[in-house]
Amino acid sequence: MKLATFMMPLHPPGRNPAETLAEDREAILLADRLGFSEAFVGEHVTDLAENVTSCLMFLASVAHETSNIVLGSGTINMPNSHPAAIAAQVAMLDHMLKGRFIMGISPGGLMSDAEVFGNYQKDRNAIFLESINMVLDIWKGEGPYELKGNFFEVTTKKTMIPEIGQGTILKPYQKPHPPIVVTAVAPHSKGVTEAAKRGWTPISANFLLPEWVASHWPKYVEGRKAVGAEPRAADWRVAKSIFVADDDKVAERYGRSAEGPYHFYFKQLVRKLVGFGGRSNLFKLDQNQPDSEITPDYVTKKLVIAGTVNSVVDQILAFRETTGDFGTLLYPCHDWLDPALGKRSMQLMAEQVMPKVNAALKGR
Repeated sequence: MKLATFMMPLHPPGRNPAETLAEDREAILLADRLGFSEAFVGEHVTDLAENVTSCLMFLASVAHETSNIVLGSGTINMPNSHPAAIAAQVAMLDHMLKGRFIMGISPGGLMSDAEVFGNYQKDRNAIFLESINMVLDIWKGEGPYELKGNFFEVTTKKTMIPEIGQGTILKPYQKPHPPIVVTAVAPHSKGVTEAAKRGWTPISANFLLPEWVASHWPKYVEGRKAVGAEPRAADWRVAKSIFVADDDKVAERYGRSAEGPYHFYFKQLVRKLVGFGGRSNLFKLDQNQPDSEITPDYVTKKLVIAGTVNSVVDQILAFRETTGDFGTLLYPCHDWLDPALGKRSMQLMAEQVMPKVNAALKGR
């Protein structure tokens, strides 16, 4: 099992963005030094708690300061930009990274982003599909393109000067394009099946109950077999909020109590997904359970793995028993309320937890 990281990232809105952005960059650089295989970064435009407004711009800021880690957009919210802009920016970043890039895409889940970009209560899945199809068509084709859909149009027919290069959009470094991943946030996600048919791989979100995470693998298998391809557990990425400490009491206080950043994270998510988004189903197996029971305390205790090294190893193995085999464990970077504890957790995760997890898996 590989170890990677995923950050939304989410910080208390009162923190100075200059500080949190620097902190998020430091987490990526630390992950690179510790041997994390990948780092995915999300984006939102209308959320002061999630102040990476462009994941591509953020990743560009660490492109030349990282050496081995593969960087990923987690995700580009496709309906909120023009496909020509996405095609050009992804291609440029792919060249900057010399192919050390994975393209994560989604319809976007933040309703205030949807509203500000004018696609609230519209069919964002349809916009998403048209956008990614146009991006792929841009990379396959040559100017002047002449692509027209229900939501977007791409052409340089009137202004193209081919002999000087004008009118053509940059193609990616990787051929035909970077690997594409999609985030899976719904139980029994049909989107996972459709993505699998196209050769795209899933990331299961860290705010899903283990049983809902497990529901993604059969949908991925269904999609791969529909096109005559063999599904590989190595291609499945699963995110899980984890905090590792040298002391059990510290682990419980920082990782699960109302004092810690993990509780803050899930407090924000509960407000967004239950209070406004109508997605309380993500946090309960029995859909008759009242929403009033889906509190930040309840969700944090259900979804966070916290403890000392051996305890976390046992909890990860138990989690995997429920989900089934997967290839990469994505460790989300939460706010560094205590930078020393945040960094120590990443270090323990890379240097002690994962070797023990893999040794246990090898022995089974």
